[in-house]
Amino acid sequence: MTTVGEVIVETLVLNGIDRVFCVPGESYLGLLDALYGRPDIDTVVCRHEAGAGFMALADARLTQRPGVALVSRGPGACNASIAVHTSQQDEVPFILIVGQVAAADVRRDAFQEIDFDQMFGSIAKWTAEVTDPARIAETMLRAIQVATTGIPGPVVLAVPEDVLTAMTTSAPVRRQAPVRSSPRAEDVATLRSLLATAERPLVIAGPEFERDGGRAALLAFLEAWEVPAVVSFRRQDLLPNAHRLYAGDMGLSNPPAQMELLRQSDLVLVLGAQLTDITTQGYGFPTLVRPEMTLVHAHSDPAVIGTHFAADLAIACDPRELIAALGAPMAGEPAGRAAWVDRLKAVQRDIAAPRRPAVDDGVPFEAVVAAVAASLPADAIVTVDAGTFGAPVYRVVPFTPPQRLLAPISGAMGFGVPAAVAAALRAPERPVICLVGDGGFLMTGNELAVAIERRLSIKLILSENGSYGSIRLHQERDYPGRTVGTSFANPDFDLIGRAFGMAVTRIRHEDELARLPALLSAPGSAMIVVETSLAAILPKSRPVGVGAAAGSA
Repeated sequence: MTTVGEVIVETLVLNGIDRVFCVPGESYLGLLDALYGRPDIDTVVCRHEAGAGFMALADARLTQRPGVALVSRGPGACNASIAVHTSQQDEVPFILIVGQVAAADVRRDAFQEIDFDQMFGSIAKWTAEVTDPARIAETMLRAIQVATTGIPGPVVLAVPEDVLTAMTTSAPVRRQAPVRSSPRAEDVATLRSLLATAERPLVIAGPEFERDGGRAALLAFLEAWEVPAVVSFRRQDLLPNAHRLYAGDMGLSNPPAQMELLRQSDLVLVLGAQLTDITTQGYGFPTLVRPEMTLVHAHSDPAVIGTHFAADLAIACDPRELIAALGAPMAGEPAGRAAWVDRLKAVQRDIAAPRRPAVDDGVPFEAVVAAVAASLPADAIVTVDAGTFGAPVYRVVPFTPPQRLLAPISGAMGFGVPAAVAAALRAPERPVICLVGDGGFLMTGNELAVAIERRLSIKLILSENGSYGSIRLHQERDYPGRTVGTSFANPDFDLIGRAFGMAVTRIRHEDELARLPALLSAPGSAMIVVETSLAAILPKSRPVGVGAAAGSA
């Protein structure tokens, strides 16, 4: 016999999960003890449950295995809830294991007790509470399957503290065969005909291509069939952005000229993406409910097809399987599309062109991003926190696989630093560059303590302008001149960086950006604090005539 905690740990290992992130709590000491002395699973000790959750999500993005965070009941679970929501929005497999009150006290309003089904039921794919030790194996099987099958997402597993130490005859769950689905032959034939005859086809590629071999398969398909593609929100690393068939991304608000051109498509093929409000520009592209062009939607989860837009061809399968089944076009297919491709690419290049506003209150952060882009290593991992400061990253940096972009699709602030730490843990041989505003940095920047402990190399670029920039932008637009609640004071970031063992450089003027390539290529960790312009990100009718102070959220 073995303990429930030991079954949990052994099951994680048998399913390829070799790292967990935690903030310790007395409610799951039995699970922590099960981790003791195990060389096959790394226990990363974090300083806040939000940071632990974000680190698990970033690790999951890189491994395509469930990220796992261990937290205590009550406050610990509440702090970790932001990661559950981010997992759901970002389509990332995640298992949050919560130590619960003793089984005899469940639903008695005991100290720090929460009904996690009620708390997480609307954002988690599944929640479970294990009160019977004999059911731990089937619960772990289902948790892993639910987190990874269909649209990946969060599972919350609560285990009472005394159940974790209870003995059980349950055996650890070995990895089961992946669930596969294949397109029907007649659907493949129909799609081949559509692709061969369309004059202005367009692919919308989504996160299902983050899976093994997805990027290479996507590019090979686009090149074979001469089809341009846009990627879904913040997935720029799916395709080489300089490629002639890369037509940009579906962002928060695409330029009217680009949307006018995209609406001229006669075939839209959605591969591995959901048609959400962002992907469809507020449900305006294509037209609800029956699109003006032929719509083909392929996704592993049939539940996301036809939720808002009626598809002419609906295929519930892994899009990698679909494009493999399509094969190569026949001789003479498809019809010439060079003019269509060139028009889309010209618009994308115009969007990506640098914009250098004339400001006198600091360095425009776009200039910083342009300097990073010009010297970005071919295997770099770039993590970006939420906020307006990061907008140029998605527009200016010409990502090319195997470069990776890790950014919160949910828009959750505080993601950048934990993601960078997790990336450096997972791939210590690769350059890791984190871009973060001063608002987001002070939310979870304390996870740099893990970088000290593990001697990780991270290059952190901190935008400092003393404002929640994204909110300030909207405030100035909707309530011009009436700003409140969006400005703040900062500590001395130079001292903070040094306290975390980082070499610190402060950049005050744009001409100092010439030093950036050397700073990014130097060995060890570094913090580069840039006194950035607030005026550069605000509506042009509301300039800021003050000197730069401190970061952008």
